Amino acid sequence: MKFIAQTAIALLLLSCSQETEHSLPDPVQAGWEGESVCEVLEENDEMRVFRCVFAPGVGHEKHYHPPHFGYTVKGSKFRISDSTGVREVNVPSGYSFSKEVESVHEVQNIGSDTAVFLIYEWK
Repeated sequence: MKFIAQTAIALLLLSCSQETEHSLPDPVQAGWEGESVCEVLEENDEMRVFRCVFAPGVGHEKHYHPPHFGYTVKGSKFRISDSTGVREVNVPSGYSFSKEVESVHEVQNIGSDTAVFLIYEWK
């Protein structure tokens, strides 16, 4: 089961568009229906760490991510839209992921649990 979840997340990260769209907000600027979903916990000249919380039904409008590392504090099921199309992915608690290139996507929590992610970005 863990392998299947890891494979699903890996495919999600690999399929995010590698085309940078700087007209889009970054993950902290992006919200959902006018509400913020991420808060900066620490920021300096070299990095930024933030937490994103998605209650059931809440998402993250289309945005770009610079290179980053993420950790799933609390998982749920998500609908992801990116350059490859739309799909549904179960994101398990305790899963970590990283991306070394910029990516673009939109997500929505379609599960029944509130999801929480910690994201670390290099500057």
